[in-house]
Amino acid sequence: MTLDHPTLAQLAEHVENAELNAHDISKITDDYPEMDWDDAYAIQDLIRQRKIARGARIVGFKAGLTSYAKMKQMGVDTPVFGFLADYFSLPDGGEARCAELIHPKVEPEIAFVLKHPLSGPGCHIGSVLAATDFIVPAIEIIDSRYRDFKFDLTSVIADNCSSSRFVVGGSMTSVAGLDLRTLGVVLEKNGQVAALGAGAAVLNHPATAVAMLANHLGARGESLPAGALILSGGITEAVAVSPGDHVSLRIQGLGGVSIRFA
Repeated sequence: MTLDHPTLAQLAEHVENAELNAHDISKITDDYPEMDWDDAYAIQDLIRQRKIARGARIVGFKAGLTSYAKMKQMGVDTPVFGFLADYFSLPDGGEARCAELIHPKVEPEIAFVLKHPLSGPGCHIGSVLAATDFIVPAIEIIDSRYRDFKFDLTSVIADNCSSSRFVVGGSMTSVAGLDLRTLGVVLEKNGQVAALGAGAAVLNHPATAVAMLANHLGARGESLPAGALILSGGITEAVAVSPGDHVSLRIQGLGGVSIRFA
């Protein structure tokens, strides 16, 4: 780590205020170019603590940078990870208020819900599938707090990996007998196909992202609790949305989910 605790705390307040008040900021590495990954995750942890202190509940986690091409582009060998607070959750078929966001985009994802705790090191696909209660289709609404959605790796980790809102479908599916790599995905915006993909786009298997998350937390003395919801990462590119848009997602064998933007 390169930053002292008062600086980390000030940056956590600065970044979280941008989220809560829906206004953009310049990326924090402009002022603190020496920031490293440990600093970035420390800022994220302080944001999580601020939310818990105000009564929010942490209901899950998310993975980002979950394609090998994107990791190579960013010069890293592991995804980045964030947390999900209870107020991020929106109902299937419900409404996302754009006034509460800055420049939202949507990503189709496969979400895992655990029946057993999961911890690293040494977590692998088999561990994840054995600990999974069910999977559901999910739309993640990402919303970077950084101006023009432009950031570097440490800045986005400190910004809780652009976490903002999410919505999951109501059809729970067992992973038994499913090949998550080959599940087809169709994301539509206003009735038109906006993106197509398959589960293999996420690290060749979406459970790989969950295993990496468990190993990441294990190195920090934490674990994934039973009942946690994990967004395993965007299967396609992110699609920008505006007020009046309607987004729906269908995943082969898992059903669908939708959200309106107002």
